Amino acid sequence: MWNRRDWDDFFQIVRKRWHNQRPPRPVAPSRLNRVLPTEGYSLAELDDAGLSIEQAEFLGLPVDAGRIGAYGPNVSTLREFIRVARSRF
Repeated sequence: MWNRRDWDDFFQIVRKRWHNQRPPRPVAPSRLNRVLPTEGYSLAELDDAGLSIEQAEFLGLPVDAGRIGAYGPNVSTLREFIRVARSRF
């Protein structure tokens, strides 16, 4: 059973990793002028952004191998996140 101190330590560790910027959430187009959040980035989006599955998981990005195709705004968001993440590490 965790006590309050254990929970405080846990949340400090979680916040520490992404204190500047949290990983972006992927979206997919739906109907006219709408986007909906999805489970994760497709393999095509990761490939277009220059990431492998292992690198995406290391960075904390969700991956959905079932999605097909690439959505341009997701790719540009990934590229920006990679640029910022590389400057931190």
